[in-house]
Amino acid sequence: MAIVISACMINNPGVCKDYRIALSADIDENSCIMFAPPHFGQWGEEHPNWRIVRWRCSSASEKDL
Repeated sequence: MAIVISACMINNPGVCKDYRIALSADIDENSCIMFAPPHFGQWGEEHPNWRIVRWRCSSASEKDL
């Protein structure tokens, strides 16, 4: 499973991008949903010019973004 974060630039909201955070292989979708929120704070600190607009969990087999 992976968390897919869709984020847009704060100073240019028309520029958006998807980011993938890989999770352990043994995590299912329900666990992904529960474990995702703590990752947002860390991701935000590492990407201060971006704002998360939505997120989802996807299978690890989904093509990389």
